Amino acid sequence: MSARLVHVGSAVVDYVYRIDALPAPGTEKTATSYARVAGGGFNMMVAASRTAMKVVFGGQLGTGPDGDFLRAAFAAEGIDTLTPPSPLMDSGNCVAMISGDAERTFVSWPGAESVLTLDVMVPVEVTPGDWVFASGYTLSYPGSRDALAGWIEALPAEVPFVFDPTPVIADIPRPILDRVLACTTWLSCNADEAAEIAGSGDAQTVAIRLLAEHCPKAAGVVIRAGAQGCLVRLADGGTRAIPGFEVPAVDTNGAGDTHIGAFVSGLSRGMPPCEAARYANAAAALSVTRHGGSSAPTDREIQEFLIQRGQAAAAHGREQEATT
Repeated sequence: MSARLVHVGSAVVDYVYRIDALPAPGTEKTATSYARVAGGGFNMMVAASRTAMKVVFGGQLGTGPDGDFLRAAFAAEGIDTLTPPSPLMDSGNCVAMISGDAERTFVSWPGAESVLTLDVMVPVEVTPGDWVFASGYTLSYPGSRDALAGWIEALPAEVPFVFDPTPVIADIPRPILDRVLACTTWLSCNADEAAEIAGSGDAQTVAIRLLAEHCPKAAGVVIRAGAQGCLVRLADGGTRAIPGFEVPAVDTNGAGDTHIGAFVSGLSRGMPPCEAARYANAAAALSVTRHGGSSAPTDREIQEFLIQRGQAAAAHGREQEATT
């Protein structure tokens, strides 16, 4: 293992229903399948763990059936929990409805992961060589946002901090969001989240504003674009669009988490940012060909996929040359 990821986000249990399409208001649908799986921040942790990072969890799990389920899932992936379980409540859960076009709709119920205090986080010790990750979900909870923001601000300057604002960014008070962005080493978000922070515009323009006006300490920004790939903007001024990979998607749940986990893992092993982004694009592409949010591939699977796609691109290039 080349580095350790300290994840101070949240993990929940996903109750996943697959349906052909969302029901109209006042109507009912029968799901074609159902599964209970570990979700939330667990998906990102799995992506990092399966690609050569040691992962530890610094958030809080609950006491009850959902907390027990998550602990078992963590143990199966070799992920240690640093904090004691909440004696007062169970872990939260999320109902995920996956429609026939592979898109998803969520309804969540917060639990122990939504109450994070500095006292609870005392066992979460960060050492040189660690990477730290947090998400907007934990910052959106009134019972955890102040403690987590303060803890992030106290991180050693040499420890990289990665932040994903997530779709709940509008629920994060702006002063809290600004404090966390000011500490961010790498920001990974989608186009809507980037615009929520820095205003509308094309991806490159927004990325420039993110670095210049909101993330003064950042080494770079990644704006994810799903199947189209991502844009990487570096603090030194370099910008590059990293193409995605066309695959038959069956479930997009967890693709963004997989992308971030693989990207951080790549960076921690010394990959240049754009190479790490391509690696993350491949990881996300593989994940959407599989059911379940924690469907991240292993490093070997990603490397084999990249070799195959590279060979296919080379063969296509030769065909193009032969016809001209």
